[in-house]
Amino acid sequence: MPEILYDTKFLQLKSAKSPSGKDWVYAHRPNADNVVIIVPVISSGDGEKILFIKELRPPLYAENRSRYNIGLPAGLVGDERKGESTLDAIKAELLEETGLFADKIEIAAQNISSSAGCTSETSTIAIAYISDPNPIQAPVSDGGVLVDRILVELDKVPEFLKKEQDNGNSISGQTLAGLYFVHLKKTENY
Repeated sequence: MPEILYDTKFLQLKSAKSPSGKDWVYAHRPNADNVVIIVPVISSGDGEKILFIKELRPPLYAENRSRYNIGLPAGLVGDERKGESTLDAIKAELLEETGLFADKIEIAAQNISSSAGCTSETSTIAIAYISDPNPIQAPVSDGGVLVDRILVELDKVPEFLKKEQDNGNSISGQTLAGLYFVHLKKTENY
């Protein structure tokens, strides 16, 4: 049984025994059942586009890793809406962070770990197919964390990500995983 070393509403620091019997310290979210990552694929007559979110993430800028992070709409399952399903969280987070409604949602992958040596957190990656690029409500800023939404043509995504990295920004691993599953869908290998 893991030992709680530090406890807050949103994050715990825990210790568990490694296979060698040594203490292994890791982060855990006590208030969420899962994390959802949503890849918004927008098709509105002029080709397909992906909607990215430019974020100010305190751990990254506090440690001087990057000023901004390029991510996708994401959120915790069950943190604010107790008992919600993963699908309900996908719909809610997409609407909150982009103002958009998906015509179709596909779960691309589940139980994806982001940094298994550091955190117990796992994610579900979904692809949200959207035909109407006009927001039905204003997106949230999440306390100033979400600073911009950037619509990028699907075939220009690699160029966009390279430019962001060249500008000193980080790209979330979940974003790259989500794009991988979009690529698989496009090449019909998945």
